[in-house]
Amino acid sequence: MNNSILFAVIALSAIGALSAIILYFVAQKFKVIEDPRIDEVEEFLPKANCGGCGYAGCRAFAEKIVKGGTLDGLNCPVGGNAVMAQVAKILGLQADEKEPMIAVLRCNGSRENAPIKIRYDGPATCAFTHNLFSGESGCPYGCLGLGDCVVSCSFDALYMDPKTGLPVVAADKCVACNACVKACPRHIFELRAKGKKDRRIFVCCVNEEKGAPAKRNCEVACIGCGKCVKACAYDAIELKNNLAYIDFDKCKLCRKCVDECPTNSIHELNFPPRKVKPVEADAPAVPSSSTESTLL
Repeated sequence: MNNSILFAVIALSAIGALSAIILYFVAQKFKVIEDPRIDEVEEFLPKANCGGCGYAGCRAFAEKIVKGGTLDGLNCPVGGNAVMAQVAKILGLQADEKEPMIAVLRCNGSRENAPIKIRYDGPATCAFTHNLFSGESGCPYGCLGLGDCVVSCSFDALYMDPKTGLPVVAADKCVACNACVKACPRHIFELRAKGKKDRRIFVCCVNEEKGAPAKRNCEVACIGCGKCVKACAYDAIELKNNLAYIDFDKCKLCRKCVDECPTNSIHELNFPPRKVKPVEADAPAVPSSSTESTLL
């Protein structure tokens, strides 16, 4: 009996030792030696794990940078130029300055501009509602107002305005992580350059219907008239599918297109108030020669 127990113990010990040896050699064969610079790069990243860089978290982004050996096409929108400069310093690379971006809502279909025609009673998500009907205002392109974008934002940079029924971007909190752009089924969010002095001009409409149907559902819809295109001297505005679009890389912020838009669908943000031209006083009447002779 004792011999049987002893034999079992020896056999199990031998099997365990053999398995350990096998596992050791397998681990040595397939072990991955990780570049220590990955940890250094990750340390400087903001740990937001928002995916704004296009990768699944800050660790994956750090691995991509180190293994790729280049910063071309790579950027951390949360950390911005300061963080990318530190990363470049670690790797001995040069980081190009990126223009700060911000999320912009390209829809002005508020309850005042696009009155409710149909009441919706169902699951309160934009992703679900988008597949059911055009929306309470009847616009098949406009904001559904159910806040999927707000839920997607990890930086508390979005909130729903109870008066307008539209989401509002908090400019001081937005990091251009692209989450709201991905979350919106109507694609009404866009990342645009913040612009000099935080000034931006853009077409606040994504409706591709022709003028009459678009205007019927929203008072401030773009009707594709093309007046803004003619007014722009910098070739910054394109008219496609009955909708105008302003290229922020070409736009010089001259604001001429804003004056030309008949539906006020072009928005200008953070500009000083326009100067009101003084009204010229009526010139004094010059007495005629007959009057002068009479007075004399």
